[in-house]
Amino acid sequence: MTLRGRLTAAFLVVVLGPVLLGAFFVGSTVVAVDRSRSAERLAVAAAAVRTSVDALCQQLRAAADAVALTGDRPAAAAQVVSRGLAAAILLTDVAGQTTYATPDAPPAPWRDCAAGGGAPGPVGALAVRVDLRDRSGASLGTVAAAQPVDPAFVARLAAVTGVAVTLLDGPGAPVRLRHTTESTGVRDAVLAAAGALDGERVAGTSDGRYVRRVGPSAGQPLPLVLSVPSDRPPGLYVALVAAVLLAGLLAVAAAGRLARVTTRPLVELAGAVDRVARGDLTARVPVRTRDEIGRLAGAFNRMTRETGTYVTALTSSRDQLRGHLAVLGDTLASTHDRQRILRVILHSAIAATGARAGAVLLVDTGGALVAQCTEGLDDPGPTDERPGPHRVPLGTGPVGAVAVTGEPRRGRVEPGEMAPGEPPCRTYVAVPFAAPAPADGPEATGRGDGPEPAVGALGVLALYDRLGGDEFDDDDLITLRTFAGHAAVAVDNVRVHEEAQRLSLTDPLTGLWNYRYLRESIRREVERASRFGRMLSVLALDLDRFKAVNDTHGHTAGDTVLAEFARRVRGEIREVDLAFRQGGEEFVLLLPETDARGAAIVAERLGAAVRDTPITVDAHGGTLAIRVTVSIGIAVFPGHAGSGQQVLDAADEALYAAKAGGRDTWRLADLPRAAPPVREIPVPVHAVSPSDGLPRAGAHRRPAPADVVPADADEVDAGTAPALPGSSHPASGGGASSGPHPPRQSRGR
Repeated sequence: MTLRGRLTAAFLVVVLGPVLLGAFFVGSTVVAVDRSRSAERLAVAAAAVRTSVDALCQQLRAAADAVALTGDRPAAAAQVVSRGLAAAILLTDVAGQTTYATPDAPPAPWRDCAAGGGAPGPVGALAVRVDLRDRSGASLGTVAAAQPVDPAFVARLAAVTGVAVTLLDGPGAPVRLRHTTESTGVRDAVLAAAGALDGERVAGTSDGRYVRRVGPSAGQPLPLVLSVPSDRPPGLYVALVAAVLLAGLLAVAAAGRLARVTTRPLVELAGAVDRVARGDLTARVPVRTRDEIGRLAGAFNRMTRETGTYVTALTSSRDQLRGHLAVLGDTLASTHDRQRILRVILHSAIAATGARAGAVLLVDTGGALVAQCTEGLDDPGPTDERPGPHRVPLGTGPVGAVAVTGEPRRGRVEPGEMAPGEPPCRTYVAVPFAAPAPADGPEATGRGDGPEPAVGALGVLALYDRLGGDEFDDDDLITLRTFAGHAAVAVDNVRVHEEAQRLSLTDPLTGLWNYRYLRESIRREVERASRFGRMLSVLALDLDRFKAVNDTHGHTAGDTVLAEFARRVRGEIREVDLAFRQGGEEFVLLLPETDARGAAIVAERLGAAVRDTPITVDAHGGTLAIRVTVSIGIAVFPGHAGSGQQVLDAADEALYAAKAGGRDTWRLADLPRAAPPVREIPVPVHAVSPSDGLPRAGAHRRPAPADVVPADADEVDAGTAPALPGSSHPASGGGASSGPHPPRQSRGR
């Protein structure tokens, strides 16, 4: 098969294949969507029918009960009928004989609302029967309240459900029509489809309608058929077939023309390639067009002219390039040190091109290119004309223009062309490189008032003054592009590595630190508190009855509640405080330089922040405001425990106490029964204990002797302070703090 034939066949397959698949997909999708929407509509209508019939039965039962409970039953029956609560009231004695009936009663038979599977035969009315009994409990007969099942009743059901409703004579076969809101032309098709249905499945009719049977069943004793017309556009399949045929004709015509135009220059190119293969480097291909084939012919002609030169140059530099690429590959694979990787890339680029010097510059947040590593450049030092060593404003000089335009440049430096911050040189070559980076990271594009870098621009790899040559050529530009690509990959790999480290320590839902980082952080904070003699408060938080939120509104709503709770927690703590999600709805806060009083203030604020404002979630097809509360346990190092795990356990025990105390509160952990011996510290005469007896950061007081009773509650030692009651809600103030972290009072706690 010739190339022209293969191109024609391939074009037809490529064009007609998607057309056929698209036509089939459109047809099947329209049918599936139509059936699904109709089934959903019929399901909603069936629910509405059951609700309407159940409401009618409840009304009839209320009417019968009202008549049964009154002394003058005929008068009560007439009043019930006059008010429209029932169409007729029938009183019977224990023998089943009618003792009273209101006028204009519906025709028999009356179908009882409590009927299960339904009895065969037509239905004249829906009825509810209530037993009449005397005071001793003996049966006196029954009271029946009825509502006629007539065309008006069926029409009301159709109006409520929004679909066509048909009432059958009975639940069994053959299916016979009694009342319907369907048009005359489709009744037979609806009845035929309803007769073939088993249960409440949905079936289609021959004229494009969908049918579903509803009842009879307990609470809905009427044998009903619901039907809706199809929304499928008419003539869909005819239009699809016509579109496929038209696309096929156009594809055949286009394929023939394309094959003829394409194969002619390819035949000429094949002949020239054969001549070059035999060693004739003078072979040329005529260039007739400017399309891809024309550019291919031009590239082939240039290739034949330059092949000899390239063979010699490539042979001499092959071993050298292999060595540099091996070093570069090893560096990229073995380290995430960006500076080291960029130095290796720059050194390899200089060695491959024979340049005198070079630099790798990255765009910083100030809107300038800053050299990250250099080689062979002298540091000029800042002057009035130079912003600084190797700092180039965007849009100035050759390197700044490359960053703004995104186009590589090479050439000879003209007088005054180099921008301040660029090294003095005679020739240069500069290539931009880009890699994904966070918008606010150090590699982000500039945000100054000057020129903006090109979309995706991250930095520039620039070389200066080629040794042993006049200036850099296209080969050097291509080589430099390769090394610039390595630089982009290196920067992006470092970013990805740092991001992976961050993600391994954070919770993806709330953005808080995870349990793994909690273990590391509490160990570090306990060591710091021990080293500087400070306090560390630990808060264990647990959302109250959070399982009910998931069970009632779904896990999506629960995730929304957790994310919003985490946001509110972050808004109530300092920058030095650490928030963790321990798992599920359990959270932990580490408050450095914070005593029990400050932790209690934080707990009060967190409880108010959660309690006072409901959390809005999307649930059950709408927006719902969920009120949640939080229980908090507080423990302080070193007052309540001597290690990180112990203080965590003490906070958990306090949390359990808060849960047991009614939730939506906080509790301070109980002090250990046998406190470790402490070194006595002299207390200045003017020192005064706080009035609430809570321990303070940095407050170390001498324990009172066992045989001495303090004269006042203010004399209680910090190590023996009573647990804070969870019901206490201080309105302001906070524990005294000192040390390298800002005090708690700076946030008004």
